Amino acid sequence: MPTDAHQLARSVARMNRRLRQERQSDLTPTQLSVLGAVLKIGPATPSAIAAHERVRPPSITRTLTHLVDEGLAIREPHPDDGRQVLISLADKGDAVLAEERTRRDLWLGHRLAELTTDERATLREAAALLERLAQS
Repeated sequence: MPTDAHQLARSVARMNRRLRQERQSDLTPTQLSVLGAVLKIGPATPSAIAAHERVRPPSITRTLTHLVDEGLAIREPHPDDGRQVLISLADKGDAVLAEERTRRDLWLGHRLAELTTDERATLREAAALLERLAQS
């Protein structure tokens, strides 16, 4: 019999996979995640973005280069430290994220509408707990 941890991990993985099926962008999940991080934290150094994404700075360099090259992010000199750069979200990147979010939320909204009021309340509580677990 699967443990609670196993069941939860499996369910989260399946939901993540299902939500990814709603994507229409050519961007990888990592690229979308990094764009979302830049949206959330605002202009930031690559090191700060890597810390937010919990990856090593060298591994984020390629992703950021791709996003900048595609016009989804902007690389600018750091105003206080000439050795650093700041990465910010370009309008095109914001539009891609908004489109992906809208598509995902539309699909999920339809699925949630099929649930009872109590089931939706349970999922709201679970979402807060999952967020807390993800931050640990």
